[in-house]
Amino acid sequence: MLVFRIERRSGLPAYLQIVQQVEQALRMGALAEGDKLPTAAQVAAATKVNPNTTLKAYRELERSGLVEVRQGSGTFITRSLATPQTAPESPLRTGLGDWVREAREQGLSSRDVSTLFGAVLGEYYPPTP
Repeated sequence: MLVFRIERRSGLPAYLQIVQQVEQALRMGALAEGDKLPTAAQVAAATKVNPNTTLKAYRELERSGLVEVRQGSGTFITRSLATPQTAPESPLRTGLGDWVREAREQGLSSRDVSTLFGAVLGEYYPPTP
């Protein structure tokens, strides 16, 4: 089951954090078509956010065609965002894991790695307006 983590100091609204976490789980193959998302009450209890925040996130995911709300049954994944390149055994993911492991062995913190990765990512994928 997907466990949501809300970073209160991130500046990103909680509902968008939930949307991003579902999208990330879909890209990484942690969620697949047919999987049921936790209820708004379950997310609220686990994250201390208002259930309406979760419902707003789920509506956004529904608008983007990623989930379907079935009255009385719950919210279900309707399609995946996973690609073969993001699968746990893919060469790209394995190589990235090796790189992160090496960065850690060289003493970089997770914040250092995130900053470095973001800088390099920006070189290859410039922000779009």
